[in-house]
Amino acid sequence: MGEQHHATFPQEVIDEYAALGVDLVAMFSAGHLGTRMGVQIVEASADRVVGTMPVEGNTQPYGLLHGGASAVLAETLGSVGSMLHAGSSKIAVGVDLNCTHHRGVRSGLVTGVAIPVHRGRSTATYEIVISDEAGKRVCTARLTCLLRDVLPADAQRATGG
Repeated sequence: MGEQHHATFPQEVIDEYAALGVDLVAMFSAGHLGTRMGVQIVEASADRVVGTMPVEGNTQPYGLLHGGASAVLAETLGSVGSMLHAGSSKIAVGVDLNCTHHRGVRSGLVTGVAIPVHRGRSTATYEIVISDEAGKRVCTARLTCLLRDVLPADAQRATGG
């Protein structure tokens, strides 16, 4: 589904997770769902996460970008930012997602940008703006994640064990 992008992470984040044997690309993605939808994370830090998704293959019956697809992109980007904020000792779990859909899109690529609204010890909230190729806002979302301690089972899943 389009050109492949590789996420750019701060070097200190790469080093932190590499020491734990964690695959950052797998950890900071939408997993199988994101792969099926063509989600690509192109920039990632606790301060800003950018990702793209094709409209093609992610439409509803009228041929417009499905609102649920926008929600997947928004939750993915906000979760990545939350996990980068929390660090390797915590896992981010989405607890609230709100999406307002402003306009329809029929083709091309949409880009989401997640910026933190709140970054605390136990929760993180990100605003995500999704725009079309002309830079017009398609969707505005807000995601709040609970930041909880990593459990042994979480670490096994993250390392593929």
